[in-house]
Amino acid sequence: MSAGPSSTSDAGAAAGSIAQTDLAQMLAGLQVDVREGEYVYASTSDARSPLRELAVATVTENEGLTCVLRRADADAQGVKYDFVAAWLTLRVHSALEAVGLTAAFSRALTRHGIPCNVLAGFYHDHLLVPADRCDEAVAALHSLRGEAGV
Repeated sequence: MSAGPSSTSDAGAAAGSIAQTDLAQMLAGLQVDVREGEYVYASTSDARSPLRELAVATVTENEGLTCVLRRADADAQGVKYDFVAAWLTLRVHSALEAVGLTAAFSRALTRHGIPCNVLAGFYHDHLLVPADRCDEAVAALHSLRGEAGV
């Protein structure tokens, strides 16, 4: 048997975390954590940019490296930005192949007119929503627990 790419990780196995695929179960147990601080987006194509080191999340795109930065770090570097976000983490270990969770939280936020940018991690989905609407977004997401039977 050859060793190849896997959709599991040693950290997940050690933590005893089992990825869920059942939407009703995911919604019923949905918890939302708010990461401290405010976050902004920036982009760089400079391989030596300090943004690379300051980034708390990155996405490589053809146009450059998208960096999610703490607002304070962006301000200290003189980075221009438009969108100031709160960082929400969905505390449900959804399987990468799970169907419906993204659609469910997108619908909940859309009903309230709340913009959302999504970063999918191995263990959790992370949502960046307008900082001034953080509490409203958390309430909208928690309302999904009542829709678990849908």
